[in-house]
Amino acid sequence: MHRSHTCSELSSKHIWEEVTLAGWVSNRRDHGGIIFIDLRDRYGLTQIVFDPADDKVAWETADSFRSEYVIKATGKVRARPEWQNNPNMQTWEIEVIIYKVELISASKTPPFELDEHASETSEDVRFKYRYIDIRRKKIQEFIKFRSHMTTYTRNWFTERDFLDIQTPILANSSPEGARDFLVPSRLNPWTFYALPQAPQQFKQLLMVGGIDKYFQIAPCFRDEDPRADRHAGDFYQIDCEMSFVEQDDIFQVVEDFCYDVSSELSDKKIITETLWGDSLRSGGRFFSLTYNEALEKYGTDKPDLRFWLAMIDVADIFVRSTNEIFSKIASDTENNRIKALRVPWANSVFSKTQMKGFEDFVRKHGAAGLGYFQMTEEGLKWPLNKFFSESDLEEIMTRIELQVGDAVFFGAGERNLVCSYMWKFRNYLADIMKLRDTSQLAFCWITDFPMFERDEVSGKIDFSHNPFSMPQSSIENLNDDELLNIKAFQYDLACNGYEILSGSIRNHSTRNLINAFKIVGRDEQEVKTKFGAMYEAFQYGVPPHGGFAIGMDRLMMIYLDESNIRDIYAFPKSGKGRDEMMNSPMPAEELQLKELGLEVVESD
Repeated sequence: MHRSHTCSELSSKHIWEEVTLAGWVSNRRDHGGIIFIDLRDRYGLTQIVFDPADDKVAWETADSFRSEYVIKATGKVRARPEWQNNPNMQTWEIEVIIYKVELISASKTPPFELDEHASETSEDVRFKYRYIDIRRKKIQEFIKFRSHMTTYTRNWFTERDFLDIQTPILANSSPEGARDFLVPSRLNPWTFYALPQAPQQFKQLLMVGGIDKYFQIAPCFRDEDPRADRHAGDFYQIDCEMSFVEQDDIFQVVEDFCYDVSSELSDKKIITETLWGDSLRSGGRFFSLTYNEALEKYGTDKPDLRFWLAMIDVADIFVRSTNEIFSKIASDTENNRIKALRVPWANSVFSKTQMKGFEDFVRKHGAAGLGYFQMTEEGLKWPLNKFFSESDLEEIMTRIELQVGDAVFFGAGERNLVCSYMWKFRNYLADIMKLRDTSQLAFCWITDFPMFERDEVSGKIDFSHNPFSMPQSSIENLNDDELLNIKAFQYDLACNGYEILSGSIRNHSTRNLINAFKIVGRDEQEVKTKFGAMYEAFQYGVPPHGGFAIGMDRLMMIYLDESNIRDIYAFPKSGKGRDEMMNSPMPAEELQLKELGLEVVESD
């Protein structure tokens, strides 16, 4: 079947030409015995007209058409009457008088309207009929955007001598911090592949093989609970690795790419200065904070730097408080924190009732309470005043740079807990006060992650992030407390409150790698068993190397101002981790299980 034009390209220059169009009936209107149809394809809309005076057979055929019928129509282009002009359509200047039409495929009544109200339809319904949902302009724009980004990304890295290399999908288990999806092997009974959480080991082995610049848009699989910024099951990352590089070399490539791709795909502006003291990476174009700085200042390792509201430590002042709860917490600065969060103009934005209600919010996130002062013409006011001397109140005002009309909120308790609920409170205030500027991109490097951490359940030392990262100093002959202070050449990139990249300079020494695994209770034999290829390969000449992976889906979500990542995919999983359209996952057939030597055992 041939069509001469798409439904977006006709204009006044085509008047009186014969054209053939094909697409879906988007809208049908009858006016005085004349039928008007908006014909839709992925490119746009064209109004076609059926007048019995021009061709009665075509008119009679069109009289049976309904929404979402697929048709092919031939006719002549004419200028649309001025009173019918519709500037919202690309083809607003013209319409096509049809004298030949063919029904290609009829349609049942769609389960939801394909208009601006479609987003109000239940997500499960939209995803079940995703092939219909895709006909919506918004979803098609997402799909086109994704195609544009993947093409641009491939071209960008290829032009800079990176090789696009596909790594295996049927792979082995790798310690990436999430559960694996396991695939049983029929040819090797009672053994399993694992779908790769990331191509980590393969890309490092490419470096051993002499491929000094690798990238791919890599499918990754993790058995994690979905959330708004994390798709269930599978996702895609821009995966890169380079040899003979240091950390700043990696940062330069990432910054150049992010600047270029942001300019190509988005109207958003990358900010390079703030009013609250965050600085750019030395010699770079993105902000930079160490992991500890980010936690102490913003309560998170993925801060949103588009707005202020930074936390300030005031434990040294509160330790002098006559309130025993505050003073006791403040006396243990190793484990505890007392953080102040200044909110400009809060007195005019929030009522006293609202400010008292903020305590209910932080309590939901584990806080014992939330103290606060208000800055008035007479100085600091409200319930905490009585616990401090005048000089201490003056010091609070000076340190936090309070101005009349401001309020300051205090979180106190165990360090990680305070950081966690004050970060959530910061975001909560930003949403209420509408502080997030959607026209901005605030990229920030988070560096110097701890190499090790203590497991909260077992109390044992474990890797805090990527086990293949290079420690910044020797880890031999150190006790647990000393190990917890070791930093890694490990880095993340945050943007607008999301983590969009993770990477590291790799530990390319076999001896250092074994020592690192021994510290977390895994002996050399386990390293050989689980990471045998890397263990063996590293003994045949391995270059220093490092890399990163950009969460492509999450970055697109930021560019498109979407609060939920699922619509960024052509065929998404639901919030319950199901493919509603394909009814997946589903039970395996008995024969399939038998071939694999498996049996499903139901548990209580």
